Amino acid sequence: MIRNVLASAFIIIAILALSEPKQETTSSPPHVQIDLPEIQARGELIGITGYSATSYFIYKGQVMGYDYEMLNILAEHLGVKLKIVIVKNLSEAIHKLNTGEGDIIAANLTVTKERAKRIQFTDRLLTSRQVLVQRKPDGWEQMREYELERKLIRSPIDLIGKTVYVKRGSAFETRLKTLSEEIGGDINIQYAPDSASVEDLIRQVSEGVIDYTVTDENIAYINQGYYTNIDAATPVSLEQQIAWGVRKNAPVLLDSINAWLARNRRTTLYNVVYNKYYKNRRAFRQRLDSDYFAKISGRISKYDDLLKAKADELRWDWRLLAAQIYQESQFNPNARSWAGATGLMQLMPRTGRKFGARDLWDPRQNITAGTNFLKWLTAYWAESIPDSTERLKFVLASYNAGVGHVEDARRLAIKYGKNPNVWENNVSYFLQLKSKEAYYNDDVVEYGYCRGEEPVNYVDQILNRYVHYAELIE
Repeated sequence: MIRNVLASAFIIIAILALSEPKQETTSSPPHVQIDLPEIQARGELIGITGYSATSYFIYKGQVMGYDYEMLNILAEHLGVKLKIVIVKNLSEAIHKLNTGEGDIIAANLTVTKERAKRIQFTDRLLTSRQVLVQRKPDGWEQMREYELERKLIRSPIDLIGKTVYVKRGSAFETRLKTLSEEIGGDINIQYAPDSASVEDLIRQVSEGVIDYTVTDENIAYINQGYYTNIDAATPVSLEQQIAWGVRKNAPVLLDSINAWLARNRRTTLYNVVYNKYYKNRRAFRQRLDSDYFAKISGRISKYDDLLKAKADELRWDWRLLAAQIYQESQFNPNARSWAGATGLMQLMPRTGRKFGARDLWDPRQNITAGTNFLKWLTAYWAESIPDSTERLKFVLASYNAGVGHVEDARRLAIKYGKNPNVWENNVSYFLQLKSKEAYYNDDVVEYGYCRGEEPVNYVDQILNRYVHYAELIE
């Protein structure tokens, strides 16, 4: 019962594949001229996707998803960072793409001629067929295989007169209309509400609310691991291509992506990522059943209530504190570093005692001491760094590397004509340089060598994870 309630809650919210609220027949030309050189100059690839149990989601604090992981690999290849923009339907995605609010649409997107009027498709990431999703009859577990087969639709001809639910404007609607012509009889197409997702329709088939829907075979396969009473063995299309979409006036980006795909399609990593999200049914079930599948439960960890209380004391968004703790320990209260940092917030014993923890293995004491330390750091930087957004970066960097190393970087910034009160490309730049002898031996440096890349990455990763948490969790 709990499993069904959680699954229903997720499905109502999730967008497994971007849907189109209406069919658009005219092309929408790009309003901007942004190609790969401009993307690399800005240092950021903006991916457009939707919430989904396969494309993009948060599980136990970790940002995951097939398209998300593949985009990260692509961004690293292009030498840029990845930013994610969330949309609710394909029309919104194409609008953001062509106005420059995004660079690439990635969301289990089927290649069609109609869509190709508005966007340019990359070479395929994978192929899939459209399949009929139907419910197995009551008592199917006790039936012989031939008995079960007699109860199920195995020929598209048998869909004549049947009612099939799909999203308006989707590739599934187009295919059913074409199929009706091919089989010489009408299939009764009913349109699901705009708020429904593909997984919502699969759930409704499983629960007996509707009899049939159509989806991509790879999506049906992974969902069969959760809804064991559905059948998806009847194809209604030939193989179709699943690809990403870019602006029509971004040929350099398109060529770069296609070259990258050609080199990587047969690699182990490429196949591992695919299997992780589209083949591993056990992991899929575990995620949907978990209390920490964020779009179901709205929770990141078992410590959320404590984080909310402590974040209020800090005047932080609790999701920011959660992002930092994930960075420190992945919410493992038994984590211990090689240097002796302990527990959820990876505190050294001396620091823990100073800020009120007698037992750093105790989650409540650890989080209390960690947030007390953050309050102290916030007060320390309050006068020097008046801008609260900038101050947060100094606080996080100091938590990781120590105040002394950050102050050294500020002194180097002053010496070399940079702004000591600005983090990006100023203090962060010189903190990284503290790993070089010429800089850690500089006269203004008091605390010597620092592997400065680590605190700089630490700040970036926490703030980036916080953006994802803020997008996905209320």
